[in-house]
Amino acid sequence: MRAVVQRVTQASVSVDGTLTGEIGPGLLILLCAMEGDTEAQADAMAAKIAKLRIFKDDQGKMNRSVTDIAGSALIVSQFTLAADLRGNRPGFSTAAKPETGKRLYEYFTTRVTALGIPTANGIFGADMAVSLINDGPVTIWMDL
Repeated sequence: MRAVVQRVTQASVSVDGTLTGEIGPGLLILLCAMEGDTEAQADAMAAKIAKLRIFKDDQGKMNRSVTDIAGSALIVSQFTLAADLRGNRPGFSTAAKPETGKRLYEYFTTRVTALGIPTANGIFGADMAVSLINDGPVTIWMDL
């Protein structure tokens, strides 16, 4: 499972001009299920992200997690994170098949929510427009 996690002051996603998810301070999580991924990887990724200390404490140090700041998560599926860049045209054969990817994306969202983080979502497989204000900027690449 692969993710790009961005610390944001706000983020939103829309499909065909219709808002499908929006958050204030928290995390924008771009998520890609890879071929062979299981619920165990989704569990591990959700737990790691929930504990990721990338928010500032009172001394300005990155020492707080999204749960510590009572933040939210906007979770957007993004199979292009599986890009194989050996040539000039990316290939995506290492991404999970759509039915598996959707199942793991939805499962991941339920795990993040179960960890006490309010979530919002895009629509799996849709052509989405994502807007964000990256705070810092802080952007973390995760591969589990």
